[in-house]
Amino acid sequence: MPDPTKPIAKEQRLLRNARRESLVILSLFAVCLIWSVTSAYILGYGRPEAELTLILGMPSWVFWSVVLPWGLCLVFSIWFCFGFMADDDLGKDPEEGEEHA
Repeated sequence: MPDPTKPIAKEQRLLRNARRESLVILSLFAVCLIWSVTSAYILGYGRPEAELTLILGMPSWVFWSVVLPWGLCLVFSIWFCFGFMADDDLGKDPEEGEEHA
């Protein structure tokens, strides 16, 4: 007789991993969003044109407020997806004619 607690434990592990991964991604998104909005407001608004400098051909406030945080987000996301995320077994695929619950 199969153990009825085994599928429940597997689902709990999948849910725990999914929650952990979503919290990490959402936290990173929130930090980058707050950084972008705050630094763009501080560095970009109310400054005379004479004070604006260029970094890689774009205004410095764009580089520090958009390119840097979202570039770091991209690098982190690549590492996170290929190095940190759990690759859980989702079980056997149902046969073509079976009903899905």
